[in-house]
Amino acid sequence: MKLHWAACVAAMIGLAAMVPAGLAAADEFTPAQKQEMGDVIKDYLVKHPEVLRAAIEALDKQEKDVAEADRQKAVTDQAGPLFSSPFQANVGNANGAVTLVEFFDYNCHYCKGALPDMARLMKDDPNLRLVLKDFPVLGPGSVEAARVASAVRKQLPGDRFWDFHYKLLGMHGPIGKAEALSVAKEMGLDMNRLDKDMSDPSIDAGLQQIMSMADALQINGTPSFVVGQEVVVGAVGYDQLKEKIDAVHKCGHSVC
Repeated sequence: MKLHWAACVAAMIGLAAMVPAGLAAADEFTPAQKQEMGDVIKDYLVKHPEVLRAAIEALDKQEKDVAEADRQKAVTDQAGPLFSSPFQANVGNANGAVTLVEFFDYNCHYCKGALPDMARLMKDDPNLRLVLKDFPVLGPGSVEAARVASAVRKQLPGDRFWDFHYKLLGMHGPIGKAEALSVAKEMGLDMNRLDKDMSDPSIDAGLQQIMSMADALQINGTPSFVVGQEVVVGAVGYDQLKEKIDAVHKCGHSVC
């Protein structure tokens, strides 16, 4: 007599329940029964492929939920260096009620596209603090530009650094040390001091801290953002970021 589908499922569940300490109960079914169960399962899935789709979607959601929970925990664990590190630029309202953190790369095309969004967010929300985390993942030129920018920050506080950042990130073509130094010179910085500051060990220490933080937050691309307890990956646009920022103002979370 052939096994019914429900019986197969029940048998499989029963088998799983009987496996002690990770040992497979291989003798619970005869080879013929195992073959029959396999045939029934295969036949069912062929006739009902939507079951596979639903299972894959459920697994994908489960994995995303786990990753999001891990990221939220990492945001809490990394709160000190994430929001209050000496190795970061703070622009907008330094005492803003809501903080938006951006991980960016000076050679990132999508970061360039998001640059006007950052400016607009600060303009539209005078109670927003924007934290800039230089995350140079796109090659040696990005690292060189990041080192110059980190040294520039020692001379240009707050919104003056934003002017430097806006000009450099807004440039066309590859960006490296020469381009960053050119913008610094254009803005009238002390170039001798800048050269000296670039040799400060804190420059590389700061970039390494950001790299480690990004790893903990499972961030591997730019731009990426942190708002509230949520990590937002990609250039999602002004509207989505504004919605999350407004939610944090309202209820303390990126989604109320």
